[in-house]
Amino acid sequence: MCVRPFGERWRAPYACDPYGSRGRLFPEAISPTRSDFQRDRDRIIHSSAFRRLKHKTQVFVYHEGDHFRTRLTHTIEVSQIARALARSLGLDEDLAEALALSHDLGHTPFGHTGEDTLDECMAGFGGFDHNAQALRVVTRLERRYAEYDGLNLTWETLEGLVKHNGPLLDADGKPTLRYAARGVPLAILEYNAQQDLELATHAGGEAQAAAIADDIAYDAHDIDDGLRAGLFRIEDLREVPFIAELLAEIDVRYPNLDLSRRIHELTRRVITRFVEDVVREGEQRIEALAPKNAGDIRQAGRTMVCFSKAMTEADASIKRFLYARMYRHPDVMRVRAQADDVLRDLFRRFKAEPELMPEEWQADLPRDDEPRLARRVADYIAGMTDRYAILEHRRLFDVTPDLR
Repeated sequence: MCVRPFGERWRAPYACDPYGSRGRLFPEAISPTRSDFQRDRDRIIHSSAFRRLKHKTQVFVYHEGDHFRTRLTHTIEVSQIARALARSLGLDEDLAEALALSHDLGHTPFGHTGEDTLDECMAGFGGFDHNAQALRVVTRLERRYAEYDGLNLTWETLEGLVKHNGPLLDADGKPTLRYAARGVPLAILEYNAQQDLELATHAGGEAQAAAIADDIAYDAHDIDDGLRAGLFRIEDLREVPFIAELLAEIDVRYPNLDLSRRIHELTRRVITRFVEDVVREGEQRIEALAPKNAGDIRQAGRTMVCFSKAMTEADASIKRFLYARMYRHPDVMRVRAQADDVLRDLFRRFKAEPELMPEEWQADLPRDDEPRLARRVADYIAGMTDRYAILEHRRLFDVTPDLR
């Protein structure tokens, strides 16, 4: 295998090339020890937002158990899978890793409950979207460098962060996907006016690898966490044909396996089957397209790194099961309702009395600009960890839910 500078592996012609990067918003000298994508990855890892993922909910609040996933452990698992996919498909591993590590930086405390709550609180001020918030984090809210706000990441990383789930605009400039009804978030449009991220095209293959890795990690570790939390039994999973097939394989080969090892054997096989399927499907799609460069991947008109038709249905069936048996489980819903109360209380209080926020969050904040004030409050709350949100609620209110 050809070894490239800085320990990089071989890249196919259609991979994003750090030496052909479209650069950073604020030009910087080339590093003598790292490629531009490696520098992006390192900046993300050293960011404050990345560290806070340690105490942000995936499904279970941090005090419910030490072995359940948090946003940080989920992110690390996504990163591992994204690198594996990138390596198999000849993509740039460092860019895929950077995108996997950054994909959840915009998430609020208390998982998707927090995003839903902030979105409702911000309904009159542009709403709240975790993807747009991740862009705000890496371009504005991180304040580590003397010469600029944000992390000054490369165009390819920012493009992948914004478009990893597909184009945001169609060929006529109309919003697509989740933004069709409400429009592309203002934060994305404002940044795009500074540095065109080509919102009407797909992202590069590395972003596509990170996106599908997120789905794979979700399916596998939510099965694992749900079983260990006792929200459903392993036999219940036989409702999902794909899982039933894997359980049958395990039972034939390991007929007396204890429950803990049986669960692990199941989750590792879920990951393996999904990864192998994505590699096969990706290779077939890439071969049919015959891309000569990364631009051809972006202009392909469809996703190149994705599940086959059969595995798309397997993924959907797992998600249907988890939605019914885990995400809507009464115990989970009770905690979600309590988390919703905490964040609504905080939003209303900080918006009415912004002087209660830390001094740096009050700086240059005109009190007569309600949209700007609301966005500042949303930025502050979105950056909180679960436990900090609870502590802030206890500081400001007489009664705080225990989220159990």
